[in-house]
This record gives sequence, structure tokens and C-alpha cells, in this order.
Amino acid sequence: MTLPILSLTLLSIVLVSLVKEVWKGYITLFAVLGNTVLSSYIAVIALKGHNYEEIFYGGPVFGEIPVRVDALGAWFILLMNFTTLTGILYGRKYLSHYKNHPPNITIHYSSYIAIHLTMLGIYAVQNSLVFLCVWELMAICSFFLIVFEHEKVKTIKAGINFLVQAHIGIVFLMLGFIYVHAHTGSFDFAAINLYSVTAGNAVNFILFLCFFIGFATKAGFVPFHTWLPYAHPAAPAHVSGMMSGVIIKLGIFGILKMLLLIKGNYLLLGYIILILSVISGLYGVMLAIVQHNVKKLLAYHSIENIGIIGIGIGLGCIGLGLNNSGLAFAGFAGALLHTLNHSLFKSLLFYVSGTVYQATHTMNIEKLGGLIKKMPQSATLFLVASMAICGLPPFNGFISEFLIFSGLFHGINSSYMSSSLLMIFSIVGLVTIGGLAILCFTKAFGIIFLGTQRSVYPHPVQEVEFSSLFPKYMVVILIVLIGVVPQFFLGIISTPVSLFTGEIAINTQGMEFISILQSVSVAVWGFILLTLILFGIRKWISSKIIATSPTWGCGYVAPNPKLQYTANSFVRSYRKLAKPLLMINKKETEIKSVFPEPVHVHTNPYDKIEAIFIDLPIKNLKRFMQRFRFLQNGNPQFYILYGVIFILLAIGIPLLADAVNYITGLLKQM
Repeated sequence: MTLPILSLTLLSIVLVSLVKEVWKGYITLFAVLGNTVLSSYIAVIALKGHNYEEIFYGGPVFGEIPVRVDALGAWFILLMNFTTLTGILYGRKYLSHYKNHPPNITIHYSSYIAIHLTMLGIYAVQNSLVFLCVWELMAICSFFLIVFEHEKVKTIKAGINFLVQAHIGIVFLMLGFIYVHAHTGSFDFAAINLYSVTAGNAVNFILFLCFFIGFATKAGFVPFHTWLPYAHPAAPAHVSGMMSGVIIKLGIFGILKMLLLIKGNYLLLGYIILILSVISGLYGVMLAIVQHNVKKLLAYHSIENIGIIGIGIGLGCIGLGLNNSGLAFAGFAGALLHTLNHSLFKSLLFYVSGTVYQATHTMNIEKLGGLIKKMPQSATLFLVASMAICGLPPFNGFISEFLIFSGLFHGINSSYMSSSLLMIFSIVGLVTIGGLAILCFTKAFGIIFLGTQRSVYPHPVQEVEFSSLFPKYMVVILIVLIGVVPQFFLGIISTPVSLFTGEIAINTQGMEFISILQSVSVAVWGFILLTLILFGIRKWISSKIIATSPTWGCGYVAPNPKLQYTANSFVRSYRKLAKPLLMINKKETEIKSVFPEPVHVHTNPYDKIEAIFIDLPIKNLKRFMQRFRFLQNGNPQFYILYGVIFILLAIGIPLLADAVNYITGLLKQM
């Protein structure tokens, strides 16, 4: 199956570079759809418990490359395929507004096809050398997708920032793989597992930590997250949806894969992952609330949701360390399901934000407003995705978060005091994350879609056509299905979860979770249907009332958009409370006379971790390098002198080494 997928990808990339622009999108769609069908067939077989194995010859350099797809890789392949497919369905229409960028379009579509192949390779390849090559190719393709609008300086900076930090992560992965190869002589992933069995806990811990940093950089865990808030806003909307939905999940897959391969102290690893994940979730949502750019707000929510997934992984590891199958099931099942859920509602949010951007030509929340009147379907889609990401029933986010919550409450009964205290800390953290997420998306939806228009747009705003709405409805259907029939998806997840717990069937604890989830979903959907019925009755009765009159304006006969809440004022109280933990630069005009000029207040939130761990070291490095500026003084005589000195050193050092060796030899003879 590897050869047909590889052949289809290469052929499609060649055709994209040759055909006219109008056909490039169709060829990309055909390539993604074809690879989706082929790889999904393999994934379905693996999820049924029959691992797919193949030996692919990689030429004289790589030799025979083992290709294996187990249940874990199969789960990630399926969710990646769905988001990649909806991304290209939406992206073709999104890119139709960039008809004056034919070279960009060609590179973009080629990179999109290639990155789909690289992600499939990451989930299937079992050779560490080939894995690193595929990972590098994935990073390069991501870079090209991000810098689509390369004429913008901010876009280029975001792309370079991404590429640099991606390679920092690759360095840690290389160190881990090289260390294993040095001790086993094999590049096969199975060698990692064999080596960890004989190595001590200390070595396994350091080895896992090395891999964890490499994969956590891709996933966006704090403090390895600083590339993410720049790359998401710079990329086109469908690329942002794919990056947040599936590309950062490559890091989650890598962490889970290493947990299967490296046999370490799961209790200690669980503690570390759980604490780091709670911090990531809290820090991400806290920064998301104060953002004014829609896509940057969503980017920080990606960090938040990676934290939630990490909480599930940490919980599962603790369950393994305590030999508690119920705890392990709740943790890993919640993490895997939330990985799917996040890819759905976050990609949908980015798709709608792209539609809003092309309708208004701004991502500044302060300049938006009243769009629900002009774009009712887009507003409804954004609302559904917002409720899902906040973990509200009856949508998919509630299911996975409820699983994690149930596991945390179940873990309080642990015989270890440290575990019980950590569970209580995590529950408080997860509750806080959910509450702040509701605050954030209440602000986002309310300011963007409700109220009245706050600024003048370049052209009249109207709802997009069905071809742009169709992939969004595909996502919404799956969001609702997971909320309505969670037992179906939990049944699928049980196979990859069994790789960690060793139990193929869902245990009693898992059945209890499913029963509760089903009851809550049915109750909430009953409430929604009842509300819709009452609303319909009200509308039918009110339609018979003929007399109408304007709403009382509370004394304001000339309403002004400035009378509304702004995004900044909406979260003013929160901003004051969180000010010690965040870095918010505020500029405001002072009132200096009896009849003042218009007052302007502007806040610019900044990432404190980025300021401390990235900006400060770079600033100190620049300050150090400034001391050597005298070497580059523009005088040709000095440059000639540098050349002469270099030649003398090149000749003198070998002569000096020979002299030292000669003298050493004489001393030995004496």
C-alpha cells in the first residue's frame, strides 16, 4: 500500500506544477482524497486489532524500511485524514481570492499534498533515520504553508520563528535516536523498546525526557509553545485549522508512542506530564482571553487544549503506575478522544474565522460586530464550535473532558497522598480552564457576531456560498454525533487504549462512564428540543400580532456603536485580576482639559514566558556580539590583515603540532 500512496503523491505534485491554476485545487483534492481512502482502509484494519506491516525498500541509503500501523497510529491517521480533507475542501474556496499569486498557489498546493504524505509517514514509519527525514520534510512543508503571503513581513518572521523552533525540537529527537542506535546498532523503533527493558529507570527517564522535549515543542506545551501564536495567525485559515487540528497532534502521537516503547517509572512520568499540562492549559487560556486578534486567540486555545490532552496522558500514566485500570482507561481514552474533538472544533473555528476575515478584511475583534445579521450560518457554526471547545453538553468536548474529570475524581481515592493531592490540584486547574474558556468565547462570539457593526468594511458583508459552508457542516455533524452517541467512539478508542492498559474490552469503570455520558447527552438534547418547540410556538403566536413599535432606547435617541462593550472592556475585571501573571502593555490618552479630545486606550498583551526565555537571551546575545562590531569596520586594509592572519594560522598550527609531537617523542626516548 505504501507504493500506491507514494506514487499518487508524487504524480499529483508534478501535475500541480504543470496544469493551469483553475485545475490545481482539483488535483490537490483528488490526491488528498485518494490518499485518505487508501490510508483509512489500513487504519480501519488496524483498529480491528490486525496491525498492518510492510517492508518498503528505500534505496541504497535507507535499505529496507519497516512500515507498521498499529491501533494508535490508525486512530491518528483517521482523525488526520478527516481534518486534512475538510481543510482542502474549504481551502480551495478560500484560495480563490488569491488569483494574483499563481506561484504561491503552486507551492502551496504542492506543500499541502506533501505534508499529508509526511504525516502518514510519521504515523507508519518504524525506522528512526527515515522518521527524522520525514519529520524534517514535514517541518519544511509546514513552513511553505505558513508563508503563503510572504510579501508580509510578519508572515516571514512567523515562518522563520516556526522553522527555527521546529529544528530545536528535531535536535532533541536526534539525540534520543542517536543514543539508542549507539547502544543497539539498530534504527528500528523496536530497538528502543528492547533497550529500555535492560536500561535502568534513570536512563529511561532521561531518554524519555529527551524525546518528550522534542515532541512537546511540536505539540505546543508550555514553555515550548512560543512559535504557535505567531504561526497560526500568519497562515491561511485552512492551514491554521490543519496545523491546530492535526500537525501539533504529531507531538501528542510521539509522546504516546514513546510511552509505549520506553518502559520507565510511569508514576513519576505521570506526575511530570500532569503538572506541566495543567500549567499549559491555564497559561494558554489566560493569554487567550486578552487577545484582540481572533486567530491569535484561537492559537492560545490550542495551547490550552494541548494541556487538557496532556492531563489525560498524565492521568493515564499515573493509572499505569498505580496498576489502576480504571484510572488508566479514563486518562488515555479522554486524551485520545479529546485529540479528535480538538481537531474538529478548532478547525471549524479557524475555518469560520477565515470566512470572517475575507468578508471584513480584519481579524481585530474590536473592529467587528453584528455579523450574525449578515452571516447567520457562519455565526451558528462558530457558536456550536465555541460551546464544544468550552466542554458544554451535548457536544463532543464535554464527552472527553467528562472522561478526564471522572478519572481525576476516581484518582482522589489513591492510597498515595501525593497522588490524591495532585488529583485535587488538577481538578481545580481543569475547572478553572473550563470557566476561563467560557469567558473567552463569550467575549469572542458576543463581540464578533452580536451587537451592531463597529467599523466600515471594504465591501458589503454577506453569507458565503454553500461550497464554503459544506466542509464546515461536515465537521459540525461529527461534533454532534460524538456528543449523541459517545459509546460508539469510545468503543473504537478501546483498541488503542488497550495498548497501554492491556485490556481490549471496556472495563466496568468504562461502562459506567459511558452510561453517565449517554444520560447527560440525552437529557441536554431533550432540553434543546423543548426550547426549540417553545421558541417555535412563541414565534407562531407573535406572528399574529400586527401592531409594532420601536424598542425604548433608554433615553438614547441616536444609538452609537461605541456604546457597546468592546473586547477590551468585556474582560477588564479579569485583566486586572490576572495582571500580575500576564504582561500587558497599556497605552492611553490622558485627559488634560475641561473639554478633552477623544480618548484612546490600547492594550497589547505579550507572552511573559517568551519575554523571559527567548527575548531576554537573544537580547543578551546581541549585546555580547555588539562588542565585536569593530572587526567589521569597512576598512579593506583590516580585511586583508584578517586574511593574512588566517593564512598564518593555517600554516602555523600544523607546524606547531608537529613540533610538539617531535619534542614529545624526544622526551619519551630520554
